[in-house]
Amino acid sequence: MDTQVSNEISMFYGWWQLSVCLFAFLSLMSIWYHIGKKQHDYGPVWLALSVLCWAFSGLTEIVFNNTPIYSNYKDGLTSILSLTNSLFILLALPWFKYLPKPFAALIKSKFWPYIIGIPFAFALFPTLFKMFLVREAHIINELDVVYALLTLIFLGFVLWESFIKRRLLLLGWLALITILVTFLAQIYKLMDNNINLLLFSAIFKTSLIMLFFALALSWVKELTETLIPEPYQLKIRFIKKTPKSNTRANTISLIGFPGDKDRIVQLTPALYRLFKEFAQRKQDMTDGWLEIKPKNFDVSKEYDINDHNELKRLLEAILNGLFGKKNWTKDKHYEPLKTTLFEMSENRERKIRLRIPKDNIHIDY
Repeated sequence: MDTQVSNEISMFYGWWQLSVCLFAFLSLMSIWYHIGKKQHDYGPVWLALSVLCWAFSGLTEIVFNNTPIYSNYKDGLTSILSLTNSLFILLALPWFKYLPKPFAALIKSKFWPYIIGIPFAFALFPTLFKMFLVREAHIINELDVVYALLTLIFLGFVLWESFIKRRLLLLGWLALITILVTFLAQIYKLMDNNINLLLFSAIFKTSLIMLFFALALSWVKELTETLIPEPYQLKIRFIKKTPKSNTRANTISLIGFPGDKDRIVQLTPALYRLFKEFAQRKQDMTDGWLEIKPKNFDVSKEYDINDHNELKRLLEAILNGLFGKKNWTKDKHYEPLKTTLFEMSENRERKIRLRIPKDNIHIDY
């Protein structure tokens, strides 16, 4: 291909990469500033910085275009920015809420920065050596490709897990397709065809950026759907199992959570009876209090609740039914749900009752 045409394509690609990736960086940082900053979640920041590396790579393409004498510096800087991009993506992984079981312990471990940092250093030093001490204009750093492939393996599993756990199957498959295209683009770096490499690069970078935004939106969606409603917003229905129905025994329906019309939770018989007792007291009595058995209890008196652990098990069972096991936290879900559902007696009489208005409670007899 004519050298002038090749330079024009490279210049166009450089401006495209600089403008699109810089905009994507600012957009991801804006999402983090408005939402993630309050959650103390810095995963989106690392992903945004990884996209910023691509923006600087586009700037490198523009600055060193039409200057063959500096091609070694151009290729060296591009390789360094590619390595840094992979490093920032790997640094973002510990902040992901959902991690695949084979890698979860490794990614969450205190050794993760060393696990990803040492290979980064081993790949960086040869690049710097070639960049400043070797005069050949053409540089292909195989270590850059190896480090990128390592990143893609971890990223692919984590993206799949994140989308699947949020019930976004189509996005999960799109993530795997994008990882495959990116994998092919990395392999293509080893071939001497600059124009086709630019095409591959434009495709996979655009796809990954869109995936990062889809990931951010799925994160926002989950934050919205896991908000615990106020007592007056929540409606509870105790569903009666009949021989003709497909309803499982000891089932309750919770209405008022964002995103879904209602959520079905199945409890153990004991927890179901306890929760139903709360509801019946609320409907039938003026005060509706249930009393918790004290440590030094009166043997001649019958108590409604044996201990606080019984309430804890009830709340945990409801949360597991709402969000799945290990998909909720104490500060963001357990405590708010406890506050929404129950209130303790102000006189510290070890009495507790349901906070839900009686009109919001329905029991199928």
